[in-house]
Amino acid sequence: MEAPAPHPDQFVHIRIILGVVMGLSVTRLLTGLARFVQHPGRDQIYPVHLGWVAFLLSAVIHFWWFEFGLVHVDRWTFPLYVFVICYAALFFFICAMLFPDRMDDYAGFADYFHSRQKWFYGLLAGLFAIDVVDTLLKGTAHFQALGIEYPIRQGLLALLAVIAMFVRDWRYHAALVSFALVAQISWILRYYDVLS
Repeated sequence: MEAPAPHPDQFVHIRIILGVVMGLSVTRLLTGLARFVQHPGRDQIYPVHLGWVAFLLSAVIHFWWFEFGLVHVDRWTFPLYVFVICYAALFFFICAMLFPDRMDDYAGFADYFHSRQKWFYGLLAGLFAIDVVDTLLKGTAHFQALGIEYPIRQGLLALLAVIAMFVRDWRYHAALVSFALVAQISWILRYYDVLS
């Protein structure tokens, strides 16, 4: 028996749940930033932490934009659906790690960030790797259209994140987040200016 043709609203259905999860991610980041305005003296600000907040805010917005490419997926299966939801949930989990519910046990965001750096960078490395799988799901032509820079960029960012799990020196973390932000902004401006 031949499989039924995909319903035209399948992708709309998927986009709704993605929108909910990504909206929670943006909310978590913006609420965390608002705390600095609401209570400016409560927690000591850490530039590396703020850099990752900026990176993840741009990455979440970018994710929401480029996931429109999933419209080209011909056949949705439950495992594919779960994969995409887990990918979005990974963004939320990383965003939630940047702004914990309570900071009582920490001297500030530098203390908190480095106490959780293995978790944060491990999840971030996973995010970079999962992005490659997600890109392949959009088709081989799409993956190849991004050129050799894409897998090199993702592999390098994942490797640098794994190294960051074990490096305590703030200068390494500052250099990494600066590199990640420049790479992210450059990538968005060059490849994802128009929704397709």
